[in-house]
Amino acid sequence: MLSSIGRWASKALSGRQPWALKSFANPHFERIGANQLLEEENMPEFSTVGYYPVRIGELLASRYQVVGKLGFGAMSTVWLARDLPGRRHVALKVYVRSSSLGDSAFQELHAYQRLEKGPVSHPGRGAVRTLLDSFTVSGPEGEHQCLVHPPLWDSIWTFLARNPVGSLPIPVLAIVLRQVFLALDYCRECQIIHTDISPGNIMFGIDDPSVLEKFEQEELEHPTPRKETGGRIIYQSRELQIPSRFSEYVLCDFGSSVWGEEEHREDVQPDVYRSPEVILGVPWSYEIDVWNIGCAIWDMFEGGHLFDGTDPEHGVYRGRAHLAEMIALLGPPPPELVARGALSSKFFSENGEFQAGIPIPRSISLMDMESNLEGSDKKVFVEFLAKMLQWDPKNRQTPKQLLQDEWLMKHTQS
Repeated sequence: MLSSIGRWASKALSGRQPWALKSFANPHFERIGANQLLEEENMPEFSTVGYYPVRIGELLASRYQVVGKLGFGAMSTVWLARDLPGRRHVALKVYVRSSSLGDSAFQELHAYQRLEKGPVSHPGRGAVRTLLDSFTVSGPEGEHQCLVHPPLWDSIWTFLARNPVGSLPIPVLAIVLRQVFLALDYCRECQIIHTDISPGNIMFGIDDPSVLEKFEQEELEHPTPRKETGGRIIYQSRELQIPSRFSEYVLCDFGSSVWGEEEHREDVQPDVYRSPEVILGVPWSYEIDVWNIGCAIWDMFEGGHLFDGTDPEHGVYRGRAHLAEMIALLGPPPPELVARGALSSKFFSENGEFQAGIPIPRSISLMDMESNLEGSDKKVFVEFLAKMLQWDPKNRQTPKQLLQDEWLMKHTQS
């Protein structure tokens, strides 16, 4: 399947000669010992037969020559590749074996297909990652879904980890949030609920092709370290250099997305970002993404999680500990919300009393917790957060409304 964007690009470049294949056979690379776990091997459910054995220099779909490894996850590896007829670099996301994922192997593809059919004039269209192409590749153990995207530099999460301050400056935070709200408003037009918004899924765009060219040249001259195990090669990822120019931030990773026209009660979202309705088993919809952003803002600006959810008795995440923290910050939940939850009886009595066998932390307000601002700046910022962090989903503002917020407009209007 080649998207309309991919077809347009190919057509536009049809009068030019395709790039020629390059040889990535330089033998002078570091060999990592077979007993040392490398990258995806450290994933809890790692299986060598689950991942497609991508090789640097390999040609996929008769079009994309693999240049080097950009990253990995539990469900995929990501590679920089040369689009030979397109005469450009692209990012390839190669999923683990499709049969081990079931329908979820194609969920992200289906989400991007929905996004492509959305209104072209919507300002949020450019705030979601673009899909250029998709194809499947046959591996030793089965089929693997592959998605082709424009390359991106880094996530906000990784950027924060590298930053000694550990937080975004207000002007950058405001621009990032504006892009995310635009993206979510567009997703709603396409009837998509993301369900997994975090600083790790918001990425910097690249407007500097030289960074990709340098990556390729580095791989040719100084091949990346690797190990061989069971006839397969596992490569170490190589970082892209910091571009001289960035394009706009984009919302990525739609692998956990669901459709807004359907009713949902399933357990979703990263633990620390889970919304009240998800924990309580209340039917949920687009509003869980807004709660997600409210929590993620705290990570990006305050340098730590707003909610931790660690059960002091067991030292692991528990919904009851998360709810206790919410009550300490927001007060008790509305009785009508609790009454709608299929799981509410695990946490609340028939009279609405919290009875989860865990103490509620000392009550504190967002104003008291926020420590980086003062005076009126602090007031409008906390009011902005409060529009997202509401117990009842219907009381949360929509992304379209949040784009008009006083704090956001002050810091994004030139």
